[in-house]
Amino acid sequence: MAAPAPTAPPLTAQPPPATQPATQPAMQPAMQPATQPQVVQPVVVVEQPTLWSSLTSYFARMDSIFRPVSDAVSELQRIRKSLNLPNLGSVERMQNEVKAVQTTNFMFEGARADLTKALNLNPIFQVTHAFTLGAAGKNTYNFGAVYGDENRFYQAGLDDAGNVTMRLNTRWTPGQISKIQAQLAPAGGQTFVQLEHDLMGADYSANIKALNPSPANATGIYVANYLQTLTPTFALGAEAVYQRPSPEIEEASIGYMAKWIGKQNDWIATAQWQPQGVGQLTYWQKLSEQVDVAGDLQMIMMQQRRDAQASLAARYSFRTASLRAQLDSVGKLSSVYEARISPAFAFTFSGEIDHLQGDAKFGLGVSIESGAEPIDPTQPPPIPPSVPM
Repeated sequence: MAAPAPTAPPLTAQPPPATQPATQPAMQPAMQPATQPQVVQPVVVVEQPTLWSSLTSYFARMDSIFRPVSDAVSELQRIRKSLNLPNLGSVERMQNEVKAVQTTNFMFEGARADLTKALNLNPIFQVTHAFTLGAAGKNTYNFGAVYGDENRFYQAGLDDAGNVTMRLNTRWTPGQISKIQAQLAPAGGQTFVQLEHDLMGADYSANIKALNPSPANATGIYVANYLQTLTPTFALGAEAVYQRPSPEIEEASIGYMAKWIGKQNDWIATAQWQPQGVGQLTYWQKLSEQVDVAGDLQMIMMQQRRDAQASLAARYSFRTASLRAQLDSVGKLSSVYEARISPAFAFTFSGEIDHLQGDAKFGLGVSIESGAEPIDPTQPPPIPPSVPM
């Protein structure tokens, strides 16, 4: 029996030989570059403008524009102060001297009696009862009361027809006076209110007023005037009038006026012109301590009408009486005589004759005053306060 062939040993999977890491060549030290300085980038912070900074920047830019104007105004103020110009009055009182001589504001017709009771002299506080008997049967009665001191003046009246009038003046500062005038009338009468403010400067005067102003629709009559002294004896002014009787109707105009006075204040001349074609010239002169005269010329130069009227008046002032006489171009001769018999009693006589119309008017009035204390005729009367008028 043949011997069996030798059996090969079984193949056993041999693990792969461990991979030997490749030998890395030794690293040579690298050349380090030269150290460069670090550049710091600036951080830009954008600041949002605030309201204050915006206003400051705006006014800084405007300063270069308004600075020359402000300097010019300051220079003009300095020049005005150096001239030492006087205040020649206001537009409202430009013709006070002429009106004091004329008889127009003192004329009345019929009989008149004024009874005045002075309750106090400083401040002023008095009540008045005024009776009028008209030539045409127009008899009226009016009760009035007055109170005033250095800074206030109040006046009120009530007549037999039911009309109530009032007047309030207040002096805020030596050159600022506010005024209110009003009238309340029954049905069919004329009711109005007027607001006014006066500003008096060293060499100028200004006035603004509103008649029946309505804040709802801006209706009413609004007036503003200004009078500036240019030389010690000359002043020039202007007056603007805006009328709006209804929202659909409005009208505006500007008038001009001038005033001259003598160096000794012994004469005054005024001139006024309205754009409607109405002009007026007045002249007043003091001839002596007792006599002064006044002249007035009014002209209407419109396309539809051209007319003129002149008047000449004189006043004689005595110790206890005064006589006014006036003659105008339409043939009217008028005269008013006032005499004070005693400190508590005075009478007035007025008369007017119209030669062209053949008409005449006469009036006689008496005035009786009584005080809170007996009046000594040998002593000068007490000085009342200077109320704001």
